[in-house]
Amino acid sequence: MRAAFSKAQFESELTSRFGTVIKPREKIPSAVISTGITEVDALSGGLPRGAITEIYGPASSGRTTLILSTLAMATNREEVCAVVDTNDSFHPASAASAGACLDRVLWMRCGSRLEHAFKATDLLLQGGGFGLVVLDLGEVPSQDSKRIISSWWYRFRRVVENTATTFVVIAQDSCVRSCASLTLKMISSTDAWSTTSLRSGLGATDKFPAAVGTNNHFHITPSHSHLLTGTQLQLERQKPTFATERVSTFVCKIAQ
Repeated sequence: MRAAFSKAQFESELTSRFGTVIKPREKIPSAVISTGITEVDALSGGLPRGAITEIYGPASSGRTTLILSTLAMATNREEVCAVVDTNDSFHPASAASAGACLDRVLWMRCGSRLEHAFKATDLLLQGGGFGLVVLDLGEVPSQDSKRIISSWWYRFRRVVENTATTFVVIAQDSCVRSCASLTLKMISSTDAWSTTSLRSGLGATDKFPAAVGTNNHFHITPSHSHLLTGTQLQLERQKPTFATERVSTFVCKIAQ
């Protein structure tokens, strides 16, 4: 009886016949989408493609500001994006003001029907071709979003992996759980941003986009970073974006 090949002999034989073609390739780091907010990108490294990112927090915690900034970044790179609007809360004028190109945004209104939102999301992810797909559950009560069966999240994770799509879920509380590769918890410690200590010479070409007023009290056209001033971000990574990373949790606060 002929002796069985050992693993080393088997690999040696294949290599001698087929060369390096069959050798395992070095894993390439996953690509990411920038949020357009320096502090968030520095903390997260960007929102990973081919994975689920969950952004959650209470109303006025900065969820919308963050996603509108990301939409602006993606559409200005000429990527096609989709927003699955569960409760018809998406405001196109605000998105345009944030810099998003609405010609590259598919807006799907679901009239508060959660089942329709998930079916629409499934069709979009299955169809492919989108740089960014956002499922907005921000107006869905936490008790309802937490009851979403986990099989949906596993399905979405499986569909989106190995694609160039960044899939983002917005919610009041965490509901995607371990199926999310990246989780951003947002807590706002301020209700609104303002400033009274700016220099009188500050102009549109300085750090802030525009400033007008008298007596050193200015109203400034808000940038995304300023709208998020005081917001605390807690990041948890379930799956490394890069091969050298490990599962980790970080906390930062966007300062004035």
